[in-house]
Amino acid sequence: MEHHPTPRQIPVVVLAGFLGSGKTTLLNHLLHRSGGSRIGAIVNDFGAIEIDAMAVAGALGDSTVSLGNGCLCCAVDASELDVYLERLAAPGTGVDVIVIEASGLAEPQELVRMLLASGHPGIVYGGLVEVVDAAEFDDTRARHPEIDRHLALADLVVVNKLDRAAEGGERVLGLVRSLGGPGSAVVPATYGRIDPEFLFDCRPSEERLGQLSFDDLHDHHADGAHAGHLHTAYDSLSFASEPPLDPRRLMAFLDSRPEGLYRIKGYVDFGPYDSANRYAVHAVGRFLRFYPEPWGPGEERLTRLVLIGSGIDTAALRKELEACTNDAPHADEHGMWGVLRYVQGLEEGPEEDYEA
Repeated sequence: MEHHPTPRQIPVVVLAGFLGSGKTTLLNHLLHRSGGSRIGAIVNDFGAIEIDAMAVAGALGDSTVSLGNGCLCCAVDASELDVYLERLAAPGTGVDVIVIEASGLAEPQELVRMLLASGHPGIVYGGLVEVVDAAEFDDTRARHPEIDRHLALADLVVVNKLDRAAEGGERVLGLVRSLGGPGSAVVPATYGRIDPEFLFDCRPSEERLGQLSFDDLHDHHADGAHAGHLHTAYDSLSFASEPPLDPRRLMAFLDSRPEGLYRIKGYVDFGPYDSANRYAVHAVGRFLRFYPEPWGPGEERLTRLVLIGSGIDTAALRKELEACTNDAPHADEHGMWGVLRYVQGLEEGPEEDYEA
């Protein structure tokens, strides 16, 4: 079985939520605490985005698209969105992740479908993040009953403004968890502060020598206005295995991944099932994709995975992954079919990646 290396793909995260939920505050937080990563943004209106900082960082001209004409899913069609993504994903921008901040009236399902239908080879779906206001959740739900559908679609729900919610927001957190879809993660937040590692890999700023980052611009806040704000932690599991993994067992694990397990990334060795390639895996929420890549000369053949989530049982997940190993010397000729459904350009389609 011969595969060619897949070009690097930039994750595209959809940031949704009704007016006043705190989307822009969360995006500002990500911009200022990106860990050295460069974020490309598509926003409906700059609003509270700190445009001076963006201009100083050189981000305004080449890695930000502003749409001031309302709902993104009404303002552009899929081909027009591809034009914006092409601009942000161009190698010269140095963008590591793209965030689309949808308007408060946007229909997130349509944005997700547009991304999954995109023919742009340089991007990959990075998840739907729904932000809700814990203090106003009941009133928002009464005015916008469609929020129940949005929560069921979301891969990650950020329950924001917990400092203003009655009884610490526990009732709202429980209600949101009950409304979420299978496998979705729900995280509490204040001031929109969640750990960026939930959404993308933060790159050390040392890798950005010669380029001013948002972190450089805002270091002066370290012991000032930003100090003491809640910064939601995440649970993570690092897994390595010398014995190859059995593709059927791994797919059974992935198909039943538990609530709160938001991201899976890394490389899988399937041993005799494909001795020429390792398989990079990218999973966010219910979205899953594999990328076959040739093993390098003399490269140590290991499976290395990182699982990231909120409230996940890492010990139980480790045992489940250990049960996926298989050091048998022979391969079942049909064993890889489940994996290959999620290899781009083979048998999968947009609706297989994300069942809304």
